[in-house]
Amino acid sequence: MHLLIDNSNTRTKFALHDSTSLFEWRAVIPTGEVTPETLESALKGIDFDHVTLCSVVPKAAEVIEAFFDKPLHRITHESKMPIAIDYPTPAQIGADRLANSASAFLEYQGPAIVIDFGTAVTFDVISKEGAYLGGVIAPGTASLRNYLHRRTALLPEIQLEEPPSAIGRSTEHAMQVGAVIGYRGLVREILTAVSKELGGNPTIIATGGDASLISAKLDAIEILDPDLTFRGIQAIGRLNHNF
Repeated sequence: MHLLIDNSNTRTKFALHDSTSLFEWRAVIPTGEVTPETLESALKGIDFDHVTLCSVVPKAAEVIEAFFDKPLHRITHESKMPIAIDYPTPAQIGADRLANSASAFLEYQGPAIVIDFGTAVTFDVISKEGAYLGGVIAPGTASLRNYLHRRTALLPEIQLEEPPSAIGRSTEHAMQVGAVIGYRGLVREILTAVSKELGGNPTIIATGGDASLISAKLDAIEILDPDLTFRGIQAIGRLNHNF
């Protein structure tokens, strides 16, 4: 049994994997609340033999690593990988981006572009030969809508949802147009430029918390894969645990 941990900026997610598939068991802890006590509560009664950690939050990763007394591999650019890395400064690549890229190539081959809609939105580019080439980092949808609320006197905090029309008929409606329809414009423009430069008709894969909403009306996004990161963690973990 293989425990997979995706320690992102907002949430820390757990899943179990056996030799064939992800189990139904999942758990989530807000990343700001990761402590030995919350880990103990989340994992109570769960049996596993190995742990693979994918983290972009160093302080939380230290807590998680110290908690376990079983073999644990933390993904870095120095991990054994099912893909090559063709990037000038590999140490700067986030572990989540490596996991996404590995999973995308193993599942869909290359060339490919992975868009991860999280706290930030990241675009990761994999060559036809299976090498990580680089990508793009932009503010996530939550960053945009929360910024307006925090930095203005009258604009409210809004829920991210599909606006009923492109012309806003209230303040909240107008903000949703900017956050959803406007955000699709950002994604579309980046995809156009990156795809042209990469060439080869890349497969476009979306994952992450806001992927379903934003990709719903973006024809360029071919695949919505919510478990992409976990499968990448699993694949890299197996290589490094040697099983």
